[in-house]
Amino acid sequence: MNAPEAIIEKFQLKDGREISIETGRLAKQANGSVVVKCGGTMLLATVVANKDANPGVDFLPLTVDYREKFYAGGKIPGNFFRREARPSDEEILTMRLVDRVLRPLFPEDFHAEVQVMISLISYDKEAMPEDLAGLAASAAIAITDIPFNGPMSEVRVVRIDGELSVNPSFENLKKADIDIMVGATKDSIVMVEGIMDEISEAEMIEAIQYAHEEIKVQIAAQERLAERVGKAFPKREYSHENHNEEIREKVWKETYEKVYDIAKTPSAKEERHDNFAAVLEEFLSQYSEEERAEVEPFAKIYYHDVEKEAMRQMILNEKVRLDGRDPQTIRPIWSEIDYLPGAHGSAIFTRGETQSLTAVTLGSIKDANMVDSVASQYDQKFFLHYNFPPFSTGEARPLRGTSRREVGHGNLAQRALQNMIPVENPYTIRIVSDILESNGSSSMATVCAGTLALMDAGVQISKPVSGIAMGLITDPKSGKFTVLSDILGDEDHLGDMDFKVTGTADGITACQMDIKIQGLTMDIMTTALNQAKEGRLHILGEILKTIDKPRADVKPHAPKMEVLEIPKDFIGAVIGPGGKIIQQMQKDFETVIAIEEIGEIGRIEISGVSRENINATIAAINEITFVPVVGEVYKGKVVKVMDFGAFVAIAKGTEGLLHISEIEWRRLDKVPYAEGDEVEVKFMGYDDRKKMKLSRKVLLPRPPRPEGDKPRQDRPRNGNGENQKPQNEGEK
Repeated sequence: MNAPEAIIEKFQLKDGREISIETGRLAKQANGSVVVKCGGTMLLATVVANKDANPGVDFLPLTVDYREKFYAGGKIPGNFFRREARPSDEEILTMRLVDRVLRPLFPEDFHAEVQVMISLISYDKEAMPEDLAGLAASAAIAITDIPFNGPMSEVRVVRIDGELSVNPSFENLKKADIDIMVGATKDSIVMVEGIMDEISEAEMIEAIQYAHEEIKVQIAAQERLAERVGKAFPKREYSHENHNEEIREKVWKETYEKVYDIAKTPSAKEERHDNFAAVLEEFLSQYSEEERAEVEPFAKIYYHDVEKEAMRQMILNEKVRLDGRDPQTIRPIWSEIDYLPGAHGSAIFTRGETQSLTAVTLGSIKDANMVDSVASQYDQKFFLHYNFPPFSTGEARPLRGTSRREVGHGNLAQRALQNMIPVENPYTIRIVSDILESNGSSSMATVCAGTLALMDAGVQISKPVSGIAMGLITDPKSGKFTVLSDILGDEDHLGDMDFKVTGTADGITACQMDIKIQGLTMDIMTTALNQAKEGRLHILGEILKTIDKPRADVKPHAPKMEVLEIPKDFIGAVIGPGGKIIQQMQKDFETVIAIEEIGEIGRIEISGVSRENINATIAAINEITFVPVVGEVYKGKVVKVMDFGAFVAIAKGTEGLLHISEIEWRRLDKVPYAEGDEVEVKFMGYDDRKKMKLSRKVLLPRPPRPEGDKPRQDRPRNGNGENQKPQNEGEK
């Protein structure tokens, strides 16, 4: 049997690299499958959608799964079972990036289960796989009859040495001061997420526009592929919703004004929800029990639409929000530090009805987070974990482990703060944010609480960081729009945009944007960014009232840490046979010693609660790794006395000869020392036999010469200014 012929479309990035999209050879029983290839990196993406929706489902049950096969990079997984297990945080973040662009592009009334699976099957460090995942997923859907308002694509735009480019290599990414993932259709930006080095709002807009132009090229390639496959049109027919126009009209007529009045009356989240629920209950109470069973399912759907439209129009027309604020006002803020006596640093940050309790823990390199992926393997010394328990929203629901949302929100807050950690920071730093209350933008509360907790812990961050979540309400008919600062949970749910921006007083450090409407203009985005800057600076000013700079030192019960660098050749001497020496030092001084080899250097981290013990550990290591420097002065101890001089130890295991002629300027008949005496000496170098030469007399003032005693001019002088007796012929 001959292999089937593949259908392939290709396009080029601006730097000349070629990307191909192939279909027709692999996974042919899926509704759609493609292989996307760039260099040696290959992704297999498949999609399957059921024909019908499951009974009672009124939403899109979309699953996006991304997995990296370790064989793709010629590696074997490092876990106990030596096989790919649960997805890593990096894989989950890639799933979220793709999901957030795909989900809003399916029709609102399409409720069949859809499963998109993306696998990394070959890896080349010149092309990062997560940059191609969105393209692969969209292309797999584009060649099917699944209803979809795409295609879409995603690119990673970076700026290196002032120049913008997309989809960099792994090595080039490290040089970038802008790193943004952008997802878009041909006409609209749908998703933005990234990390930046304190850039301006204008620079961010420029990067997004640059990315969109590249995305249009990728979408055109998908459209060509779909046409060649014959699946561009028509899409499959479906009917996943039943409607009753009579009930719809009655719900709108009898509830809209009541809902509008509730929305216009400032209230707390729980009170507002109770008032909205009472209106629906009042509407349903007019029906008998039998009639209600038929009407209620439709009424709930239409009533949700009433709530959404009433609140949106109230904000657009009245410029008043659900809690009484105007569009620009930030909710009241209070914060506190040093709340947890056992933590190394802690803070509470509360903004309105959103609250984060955040703690910082300081550790050594042994506490670093081990990251093992196809692309890289390294120790992560700064990481943030975000927890969102159900009680934070007044709910009781099962705990299913860390959710994708928790991973994503934690990663956003981590990116916001990580560039503010000094390069020379010796600690492994773990931040944990527990959300205790949530009504909008808990990830931004985590950023603010994280800044406070880091400063409370004595971590010398470069600058404090704050964050804000922006919302958007638009009316396509009238063209009106309102940008909202510091959005509530309801405004996020009912609005058209969720745009989180973090930064210092000098620029943006991270962002995450999800847009729910088509055709968002750059003017609206610019307005949102500028308004976000004002809000971000206001929040920053509020948190700095609690603590305006890091503590000068870590807390008494926190580990203190020092870092030494030694020549690589001394690592074995510090560790000792079977680890005997390093283990004994840790036991004697109650410290933790971690050693790693970096090139020709051995990097030693010493941590402990007592600075005295740390200093004692450093002294012990310095003795082992001691290398004398010519010209330096050392305080030594006499270890042996001979007729011709004394042997002086200037460090453990390091001793040299202090010749009797080098003790004083005058001639001595006897060495004036006993074993155990301390003496200051200067290291003069090595003799012909590589033995150390020490001198004491060069540290003493030279006595004046007797009157009339002049040095002979024909004799060369030695390095100490003394006349040097010329050697006789044959003298050695």
